[in-house]
Amino acid sequence: MKSIKTWYWVATIIFALFMLMDGYGGITQQEAGKEVFKHLGYPMYLLQLCGVAKIFGAIAILQNTFKTIKEWAYAGFSINFLGALASRVMVGDEIILLIPPVVALAIMFIPYLLWKKYDTVKKS
Repeated sequence: MKSIKTWYWVATIIFALFMLMDGYGGITQQEAGKEVFKHLGYPMYLLQLCGVAKIFGAIAILQNTFKTIKEWAYAGFSINFLGALASRVMVGDEIILLIPPVVALAIMFIPYLLWKKYDTVKKS
């Protein structure tokens, strides 16, 4: 139980930190994000909106009181990564640019699955 709890928190904190940094980059409209959004054909205000959502999502996955909100945060991150993949495919980007959203989605499942396992062990 202690090992699962430790791995759960390590994975969750690392993932949340990445989402906080990415969210901050969106809110402050960092140049790299602006270039990607321009390339994909999205309006610039969406960059800030996604940034705010990522920060709220990171906060949501760091808490254990409101499980439904945490579940929705993970769903939102999944939609974000799948949307990034679909957007890249739709504009005809090369395969190498399709890898990062797939990797991010795979990494996101590590804290999610550890949370589910920890929650199951905690109940029994």
